[in-house]
Amino acid sequence: MKRRDFTALLIGGITIWPLCISAQQSRKIPRIGVLLPGTPESFSLRTKAFLDGLRELGYVEGRTVEIEWKWGNDQVDTLPGLASDLVGSKVDVIVTGGTAAAKALKEATRTIPIVMAIVADPTAAGLVDNLAHPGGNATGFSIIAPELGTKRLELLKEIVPNLSSVALLLNVQNPQSKIEMEEMQTAAQAMGLRLHPSGISTEKGLEDAFGAMNKAAAQALIVLTDPILFSQRKRTVDLANKYRLPAVYFFQGFVEEGGLVSYGPSDADLFRRTAGYVDKILKGAKPSELPVEQPTKFDLYVNLRTAKMLGVTIPESFLALADKVIE
Repeated sequence: MKRRDFTALLIGGITIWPLCISAQQSRKIPRIGVLLPGTPESFSLRTKAFLDGLRELGYVEGRTVEIEWKWGNDQVDTLPGLASDLVGSKVDVIVTGGTAAAKALKEATRTIPIVMAIVADPTAAGLVDNLAHPGGNATGFSIIAPELGTKRLELLKEIVPNLSSVALLLNVQNPQSKIEMEEMQTAAQAMGLRLHPSGISTEKGLEDAFGAMNKAAAQALIVLTDPILFSQRKRTVDLANKYRLPAVYFFQGFVEEGGLVSYGPSDADLFRRTAGYVDKILKGAKPSELPVEQPTKFDLYVNLRTAKMLGVTIPESFLALADKVIE
């Protein structure tokens, strides 16, 4: 290469290189907002699954994507304010979990896409028009499937001989609880079971709720789906075991904390799959055209240590169906 050609190439390179840097710097880094009703600690496995899902798609927090986190810290009344703050920060898409947080976001914005990593029945809650065609700015993953409550009652009947009375633990501020409870009431009547709803609220805590169950002489317990109860799963499990109530929970995290049985979809898997919907939206997909997906696989977890402590015998046929048994 002649010297003048090399010099021209070098000068040209010097000219082009800053332009490349400028283009890279001007390229917009996507911004994701996250509003979750619990605490960073209680949602750590779920958020890890979400970040892992993003990483698999090429998004790394702090490098190729910015994430603004908002936490309700188990205080439902803070969610509307947090939702407004997140909308005001003009993120490109918002990830959330739970009906209360999703409703707060829907009231705060009708334009920013919302992906619900976990929500009960979004149609009944007024969050989407229908599952196949959400129709607005929200979509995501429902954890409710037909006859899920019926299945949990059936599991309890297998565990507790001569079962006739079942307590339901719910958050009275969660609009989904009423829907879930009505479905379970229908199933309970067909099985000849009496249900005793016992709720937590801002005024009434877990201790009061379990005291009411004890007063009602409930023989067993089903914990209804709720993000606050999930955040408080260790205390919930400890109280259920203290009152010697065989219980069926909605996520496996309860069983890993010492709960007896859980039956439901994998919450970590749903948060990982949420990253895929975020990726599609950042690439131009509209949430109104992304169907709300329902769970197709349900995990049954059993804690035999807790069964022994409660004096409960888990049938072999039951254990044969379990996805995980803690011994």
